[in-house]
Amino acid sequence: MFKSLLALLAAALATAAPAQTPRPDQVEFRALYKELVETNTTLSAGSCTLAAERMAARLRKAGFTDSELTLFSVPEHPKDGGLVAVLPGSDPKAKAILLLAHLDVVEARRADWTRDPFTLIEEGGYFYGRGTTDDKSQAAIWTDSMARFRASGYRPRHAIKMALTCGEESDGAFNGAQYLTEHKRALIDAGFALNEGGGGRLDAAGKPIALAFQVGEKVYQDYTLEVTNPGGHSSQPVPENAIYRLSAALGKVGAYEFPVQFNDTTRAYFTRLALIQGGAAGAAMTALVANPNDAAADRIVSADKQNHSLLRTTCVATRVDAGHANNALPQRATAIVNCRIFPGVPAARVQAALETAIADPLVKVVPVTPPPSKSPAVPLDPKVYGPAEKLAAAFFPGVQMLPFMDTGASDAVWTTPAGIPTYGVPGIFDDADLGNIHGLNERIRVQSLYVGRDYLFRLIKLYADAE
Repeated sequence: MFKSLLALLAAALATAAPAQTPRPDQVEFRALYKELVETNTTLSAGSCTLAAERMAARLRKAGFTDSELTLFSVPEHPKDGGLVAVLPGSDPKAKAILLLAHLDVVEARRADWTRDPFTLIEEGGYFYGRGTTDDKSQAAIWTDSMARFRASGYRPRHAIKMALTCGEESDGAFNGAQYLTEHKRALIDAGFALNEGGGGRLDAAGKPIALAFQVGEKVYQDYTLEVTNPGGHSSQPVPENAIYRLSAALGKVGAYEFPVQFNDTTRAYFTRLALIQGGAAGAAMTALVANPNDAAADRIVSADKQNHSLLRTTCVATRVDAGHANNALPQRATAIVNCRIFPGVPAARVQAALETAIADPLVKVVPVTPPPSKSPAVPLDPKVYGPAEKLAAAFFPGVQMLPFMDTGASDAVWTTPAGIPTYGVPGIFDDADLGNIHGLNERIRVQSLYVGRDYLFRLIKLYADAE
C-alpha cells in the first residue's frame, strides 16, 4: 500500500519509540495476543469458533455479561464462528461505532517456516507468527480495548460494538461479516466501522515514513470469458478455433483502458501527493485532478502501477483453460478476467464495457458469482478522518497522513453496502515488505504493535465520546 510514498516523504521521518520494558497493561495485552496467535484459525485445520470463545472468556473476565456477548456460527460451518460484543452507550440516540476484525488466517506449513507459525515468538524486536499482522494484531487490540473499557467502568456516549469474524481469507467459505450483515444486521448496526486496511510504513531503521487512512476500497468481481466450438480432429484444422477466438478477445481486454475517475478520497490523495512529489509527476497529478480527460497527464501518473489502479476500474486476465486433448481441436476455451471495480460503478456497466471492447457475440462474458447489488463509495467524512489525523499528528509528529482508497478488498465489501461505511484505521506501522503478510515468517515490530495499540485505544475513545 502506497509504497510510492516511501521515497517522497523522507523529510517527514520521525524517530520511532525506543524499545523499553513493557508496562503492566502491555504485559496483559501480550498474553491476550499470544493466546489469539497460538489459536490456529486456518481453514484447513483451525477453528475461529475456538478463538472467538477464548476472546469472549477474556471479555467476561473484564465484566461483560452474557447478554452483551453473542457467539455465532452455523451448523454447516461449526468451526467458522465469530463473536459480537457490545459496550452500551449513554446516549440511545447516538449511533454506535463498530470495531471489525477477522480471526481467520492464511495457511502456514511448519516445514516451510523458520519458526513454528502458531507459536508467538519474540525475537530481535519482532513478534513472529501467522496472523501477527493480518489480522490478529487488530483483533487483539479491539478485544483488549473493549476489556479495558469495561474493567475501568468507562461509559461512552456512543455504544461501542466489536465483531470478530471468520472467512475473510477464504474464497467461498462461510464469511462471518456477510452472515452478520444478512442475518444479524441490527446487532452490528453502527454509524461507521473501523477495520483493517490503513496503517503506516517504516524505513529500514524503523522510522515512520507515512500513514494512510483507508477510505473505501475497490469491489472484487471475476468474469468468465467462454468460447465453445464443435471441435474435430487436429489433423484437419479449420479457421474457426475456440482458442484463437478467446485469445483475440483477451488481447482486446488487455488493450482496453477504463476511464479515469475520482472520488473525494482519491482526489484528496492525489492533490496532496502532487504537492509532496512536485516536478513533472506532481504537475501531472494536479492537471489530472483538474481534468480527468487529460491523456498526457494520465500517461505520466499511470506509469506507477499503484497510481494507475487508484485512478480507474481495472480488469486483467488471470487464468486460462482450453481444449480436451492434444490431438483434438478445442471444443471449449475459457478465461477468468479479474476486475477491481471503482467504488460506485455498477458491475453490470463493467461487464458491458468488456463486451463492447471484445465486440464478439461468440465470446460469452458471465460473472463468476452474482455481483453486489450496490457498491457505494465511502465518504471522506471529516468527523471520522479529522480525529484520526489530529491524533496521529500528536503520536507521530512530522509524519503525514493521507486518505487512501485500497485497490484490494476486505470484509468492508459486506459492511459498507449494508449501510455501515467502513474505514481502515492507521496507527500500526509495518516494514516496507508489510511484515511478509500471507508469506513465510510473518512478523510485526513489537514497539509498532504497542504504540499502535495506544493510538487506537485513544482513537476509539475520541469517536465514542464525540458529540
